[in-house]
Amino acid sequence: MDIHHPFVSEFPEHREVIRHLRLSDNKFRQMFEEYHQLDDEICRIEEDVEYATDQQIDELKFKRAKLKDALYALVRRQAAAVV
Repeated sequence: MDIHHPFVSEFPEHREVIRHLRLSDNKFRQMFEEYHQLDDEICRIEEDVEYATDQQIDELKFKRAKLKDALYALVRRQAAAVV
């Protein structure tokens, strides 16, 4: 079972746009790094390396989903600007 959700793997068609934003946009880069830190934390919990209550894991997953939505909106905006 694949429990990691790397952002680039979620949107492989936008790989170059994501790379460009990571290199050129500090806000995007910070959000991107936070997303991956959350993803790693969630995975450690799901693999029983760390412990969290159901409420805590739900809150982490909700935060990760909100970050993914925000990151994707920035990617879509950049992709539209390039076309």
